[in-house]
Amino acid sequence: MKQQNISRQDAIDELRKVVESAWKDMNEACLNPTQVPMHFLMRTFNLARMMDVLYKDQDNYTNSGGIMKDYIEALLAETVGAVAGEIMASSLKGNVH
Repeated sequence: MKQQNISRQDAIDELRKVVESAWKDMNEACLNPTQVPMHFLMRTFNLARMMDVLYKDQDNYTNSGGIMKDYIEALLAETVGAVAGEIMASSLKGNVH
């Protein structure tokens, strides 16, 4: 920022434009896969999604006590709830070994 003599907000705005353009490119690549296999595109896309959650408006990786904690708790509660539901359904059908 100092080298380019721009404000912090201008730098943030420019980075957001770059990110938005990259999302558009990735979406297009997924809609029209040609040279890159879809399984590779999806792995790349999922990594980008994770980075978006971690760093969208703030550093949620370093400061994980805020919204990141809520995301993780929701994910674990949903996952544990789904697994428990499957176990219960299976035991009611008599499929537990």
